[in-house]
Amino acid sequence: MKITIVGSGYVGLVAGACFAEVGNNVTMLDSDKEKIRSLESGIIPIYEPGLEELIKKNKKLEQILFTTDKKLAYENAEIIFIAVGTPMGEDGSADLSYVISAATDIAKYISGYTIIVNKSTVPVGSAKKVREIIEQNLINKNATFDCISNPEFLKEGVALKDFMSPDRVVLGGNSKKALDVMKGLYSSFILKNDRIITMSAESAEMTKYASNAMLATKISFINEISQICEKVGANINDVRLGIGSDSRIGYSFIYPGCGYGGSCFPKDIRALQKTAKNEGVEVKILNAIEEVNRYQKNILSLKIQKHFGLNLEDKTFCLWGLSFKPETDDIREATSINVITFLLQNKAKVNAYDPKAMPNMKRLFPQINYFENKYEAAKNANALVVITEWKEFRNPDFDRIGESVSVIFDGRNIYKDMDLSKFDYYFIGGEIKSK
Repeated sequence: MKITIVGSGYVGLVAGACFAEVGNNVTMLDSDKEKIRSLESGIIPIYEPGLEELIKKNKKLEQILFTTDKKLAYENAEIIFIAVGTPMGEDGSADLSYVISAATDIAKYISGYTIIVNKSTVPVGSAKKVREIIEQNLINKNATFDCISNPEFLKEGVALKDFMSPDRVVLGGNSKKALDVMKGLYSSFILKNDRIITMSAESAEMTKYASNAMLATKISFINEISQICEKVGANINDVRLGIGSDSRIGYSFIYPGCGYGGSCFPKDIRALQKTAKNEGVEVKILNAIEEVNRYQKNILSLKIQKHFGLNLEDKTFCLWGLSFKPETDDIREATSINVITFLLQNKAKVNAYDPKAMPNMKRLFPQINYFENKYEAAKNANALVVITEWKEFRNPDFDRIGESVSVIFDGRNIYKDMDLSKFDYYFIGGEIKSK
C-alpha cells in the first residue's frame, strides 16, 4: 500500500521502517529539512536497536522515501499516519498544535479515498477533531476519507519487536471499510486476528492513556512498598518474588527502582490528570502515582546525603547510566538529571558513562566529566551510582572498582545477589554496611 507517515520522530520512524519491511511503499514527511537531509544520508536521529539497519535496507530497496514535500506525500497516499509530537503544555494537557497543522495540510492535498490515522498519543476526542478540521479545509470536494485512532504501544529498546510482533493492535473508528483496510495492513504482523481489537475512536484514545497509567501505577506501587520495607527490615526483592508469583499480579513492571522517566509515562499521566480535571473527575490514584514517582527520582540523592552529608566538595561520584532506561539514548525525565543536579548543587565532582546517552546529556550538563569506558569513569571516584541497568553494568569487576570506590548506590537493585562485603551498599529498599 502507499503509506505516508507525518513526523519522523520515534514512533514515525519505527512505524515507517516496519511497514516498508513488509513491502509497503512508505513516504516519511517532516517539516524539518535538516532532519530529512540527515535521514536521506543514512543518519538516524535516535538510537533504537536495529532501526538504522532496517531503514538503510528499505531505502536501498526504494520502499521508504524521506521528504518535506507535502503535495508529494499526501496526494496519492492511501493511508496517512499522523505521528507528530504532542508535547505537554504548560497546564499539563497534550499540545495538539502539530496534529492540527498536519490535519489542515492533509485537507489541502488528498485527492481520492484516504484513511487518516491518528498514531500520535492524543486526548479523547482528537480523531473527531481531526475529522472536523479536514472537513472544514478540504480543497478537493471529490476526495473522501475516514479517520481512525491507532495508538502505539512501543517500548523503547525493543520497539521493532513490539511493532513486528505486537501483543495487540487497537483500532478505533466506526467505518467498516477503513477498519477492514487497517486489519489487512496489520495482517502482515499478526497471524491471529484475535489480537486486533476494534472499538470506538474515543475508547482507543483512552486505551492508550489507561495502559500507560496502569503500568506507571505498578512501578510507583512497588517503589512505595520498597520504602516501607526499608523501614521495617523486610527485603523488597523477596517481597517482589512473593507477590509476583500471583498470576493476578505478575512480575512485569514491579521491579523496584529509582523512578520512571521517558517521553510517555510522565506526559501521559499528566495529560490524563488534565482531562479528568476538565471533566470534574477526582483522580486520587493518578495524583498519587505522580507524587510517589517525584519522590522516588530523588531517592538516590537522599541516600547519598544520608551517607556523606551535604558537604560534597571533596567527593567524586561516578554515574553509570544516564538514559531513562537501557537500549535507548532518551534522557527525557531521566532520574540521572535529578542526581546530577543534586551533586552539582552540593559542589561534588561528577564522572559519567553511558553507552548511548552521553551526547544528549552533554547538551544539558557540559560541565561534568564524560568517559568512554565505565572503569575509567569509576577511577578515583569515591562512590558509584548505578542509575540505568545496561547489561554491561550487571557483572562488573568489583575488585577494579574497589580500588577507589568505597560505596555503591544501586538504583536498580542489579547487585542484590552479589558479594559486596567490601563496600557500603545502598539499594532501593535498604542498605548493607561493610563495616
